[in-house]
Amino acid sequence: MPLPASAYSRVTGSAPRFGRRLVLGLLLAGPAALAQQAGDTLSVACPRPSVPPPCVDLDARRSVDPAAGPLTYRWQMGDGTTLTGPVVSHCYAERRRYLIQLDVLDERTGRLRTAEQTYPVDFTLEPLVDFTLSTDTVRVGQVVTFDASRAQIPPCTNTVVLWDFRDGTISNGRRPTHTFRKPGRFEVRMSLRANGPDPCPASHCVSRPIVVLP
Repeated sequence: MPLPASAYSRVTGSAPRFGRRLVLGLLLAGPAALAQQAGDTLSVACPRPSVPPPCVDLDARRSVDPAAGPLTYRWQMGDGTTLTGPVVSHCYAERRRYLIQLDVLDERTGRLRTAEQTYPVDFTLEPLVDFTLSTDTVRVGQVVTFDASRAQIPPCTNTVVLWDFRDGTISNGRRPTHTFRKPGRFEVRMSLRANGPDPCPASHCVSRPIVVLP
């Protein structure tokens, strides 16, 4: 089963063709701190979104194979990227599932152990509390689109998206539109509310500013 991108795992694999055992210690990036705080769009301060990039760090320096000579590590990152070395870092362009494959080259014999280990990484299991605006500067009467289609707080279910445009108007849905009727600077708030198994926060709230010109 794929694990969240933030995880630590020690895995053991065998290489039957060589009749020996290779122990790999894989270290992935630790869990990113969430800047979002549980709360309500109408009564608490909502911070700016802080979305960690979809990156992993991999460390195989603890790998051992007493019978082998020097080893070369080749990481197939699952998005067409290949990295070489016992310690590598990589950032993905999209937040989705990837299967990392480690190939190990025995430099003494020249033999390549393909798929010595595989490691599934799933960024879709990571919380993502953020939204975008079609523009951050508008004029009075101009329609603005707000988009929270990617926002999620796994493993929560029945997620509801609530909006407070800070001009006395509220809404819901993942892609609402809104027209401001007076000029000013408004800290638009978006909140995800859901329920589910523990630990599932009752709400997450973030905000982004928009400037409305006369």
